[in-house]
Amino acid sequence: MLLFPLLAAAISGGLHTPQPLSDRDRATTVRAQTKLPPLPDWALNALPDFSDYRDTTEKKAAFFSFLYPRIVLANSRILMERQVLQSLRQKTSLSPAETAWLQRQSERLRVNEDQPRAQQLEKLATKLDVVPPSLVMAQAANESAWGTSRFATQGNNLFGQWCFRPGCGLVPRNRGEGRSHEVARFASPYQSVSAYIDNLNRHPSYRQLRAIRAQARESGRMADGILLATGLESYSERGAHYVEEIQAMIHFNNLAFYDRQFADTLGDRSRQRLNQLALARDAATLLPSVGGSEG
Repeated sequence: MLLFPLLAAAISGGLHTPQPLSDRDRATTVRAQTKLPPLPDWALNALPDFSDYRDTTEKKAAFFSFLYPRIVLANSRILMERQVLQSLRQKTSLSPAETAWLQRQSERLRVNEDQPRAQQLEKLATKLDVVPPSLVMAQAANESAWGTSRFATQGNNLFGQWCFRPGCGLVPRNRGEGRSHEVARFASPYQSVSAYIDNLNRHPSYRQLRAIRAQARESGRMADGILLATGLESYSERGAHYVEEIQAMIHFNNLAFYDRQFADTLGDRSRQRLNQLALARDAATLLPSVGGSEG
């Protein structure tokens, strides 16, 4: 597979003894911890024309190379939010800024706020988590015909996500009589990736997927795409056959490689490292440095 080197800039600093934070400084720190950095410009880049490729292997390589940095970007931002969540679980009381953050996340991920805070935080911890690159890539390839479908090229929609407000997307040509859904239109492929991860993280249909992921975390590991695919029966009317197809795509294209690369890329998982990934100056710096995918 055609891959570019990972150019991760090393960050170093001198040792120092920090001064105690004033109340004002402490409030500023809280706001900084609960606010994500701005998206890099490249996250808004348009989808390339993958129909130009005549060689299947080259098309796959180009598709995965385009998609992988956007998955790393979306997941790194989720992990930054997850770190904030984990810090709140250690506190007996929350500041106004932390309370507002918790409310926003609960609304976004559909977690009931009318329950004890400990339960609210626990349910959020199950939902606010990453999706392995192998699963994202396999579903994107499957749902978008390797980035060449009408919904991908006209709406930046790589996963067939629906919307239900008139004019929110593209009307499917084979939409059944009496149906009102559209296929959502996104400003960029990155926005499609982010919305897809949100969908898996909050929709009731993927409760099993989230339970599998949480169980893997409890055992000290990150769930891979093959394992999480078993929680996707509701994604398609084909049910179990769809799951088998996604798993076969992961296996045939050696997409587990990207799961391992992602784990290595995270490094020590510090806020500093996640911020570095979230502010990558260009997509190429997030690509794996060696190896490739076969297909």
